Amino acid sequence: MPKGSRSQYKQTRNAENRETRPHAHHMFARISDTKARIVLEQIKGKGVEEAAAILDYSPRYGAYLIGKVLKSAAANAEENHGLDRSELFVEEVIANQGPTLKRIQPRAKGRAYRINKKMSHITIILNER
Repeated sequence: MPKGSRSQYKQTRNAENRETRPHAHHMFARISDTKARIVLEQIKGKGVEEAAAILDYSPRYGAYLIGKVLKSAAANAEENHGLDRSELFVEEVIANQGPTLKRIQPRAKGRAYRINKKMSHITIILNER
């Protein structure tokens, strides 16, 4: 451990592990990770403008959520990194499983069926061509 306080060590360690590419997250999105991955695979490797057009005309609910994350990532690239929007493309997409809301559906003869409402963590990472 380097000299100095423990908080200084944590700050340097976090700075080393920080993502330098422009990105955006949507944590606890109310869509299952498998459904989100279907939409994310359609935009992977595409330019930001083309990906936004694909999401605008996709009938899936996940396209709406992912479109918001894509717009946020593009805005982060312009504001925080000073990149040109026309040169950006979707380099990496991630949909990890989040927590599950467990609900009960009453059934006949006093039984109960479980309903699992899954959540996901959606991440989009951009880069410049």
